Amino acid sequence: MPLRAASPVDDSTRSAWSMSESRAVVVVGGGSGIGAAAVDRYRSKGVTTVVWDIAGDFDIRCDVGQSESIEIALSETLERVGVPDQLTITAGVGHGSLLLDESVEEFDRIIAINTRGPWLVTRAFAREMIASEVSGSMVVTSSVSAHLVDRAMGTYCASKSALSTLVRVAACEWASYGIRVNAVGPGVTETPMLGRAPRDAGWLAAVTRRTPLHRLGHPTDVSQVIMALHDLEWVTGQVLDCDGGLSLHSPIDSYGESRQHEAHTS
Repeated sequence: MPLRAASPVDDSTRSAWSMSESRAVVVVGGGSGIGAAAVDRYRSKGVTTVVWDIAGDFDIRCDVGQSESIEIALSETLERVGVPDQLTITAGVGHGSLLLDESVEEFDRIIAINTRGPWLVTRAFAREMIASEVSGSMVVTSSVSAHLVDRAMGTYCASKSALSTLVRVAACEWASYGIRVNAVGPGVTETPMLGRAPRDAGWLAAVTRRTPLHRLGHPTDVSQVIMALHDLEWVTGQVLDCDGGLSLHSPIDSYGESRQHEAHTS
């Protein structure tokens, strides 16, 4: 869909829009996990909320890995609620593989879902917002892995690093239209992505030990940051980590592992 012509909004108009109550919001990936927690927050405040997902409790089915699915979901959303002024994207997949073992097919799949999908969604909504002169806010879900070196997670790290950069560029390109774009960077969070991995043993127990706030994240922790980013009218182009302090330590020589080594050698 070509971008329809629109003029940048002036400061007085943008301020009036940003201070008004939300028209409607869309949460992409709101059927479970962090997205579902964001949906709960919106609906508890009586905000009209449309959920896109392929599983869980959703209003419109959308697979962000498929461009046609995004176009269909957008069309249905516009018919239901018009042009929303807030967009939250939490859809994404985890992935682990050594770079030497990674297949081209898996690399392309992760990038399609974690990077290309959010870009296509934000672009589609930005075009509608600009054409309708609706200012607003977008928050996408990146990860602390966007700026950490996680062994056996190279493809995932690359997908989130690219997404964080797209957020910054989009914030710059769309600011004159009154559209803010930010991201949240969760650490290890209690979502279906963790699967059945034991929380009190193995790698998740190690994550808890080296997290300064000494626990895994909860979806409500991250949804709180998402809401804050939507409300912060003088913030755009930022990626705010929400990880209990996990990323304060190098994953190569983490605090927890260093302390264990000291204990064993003392």
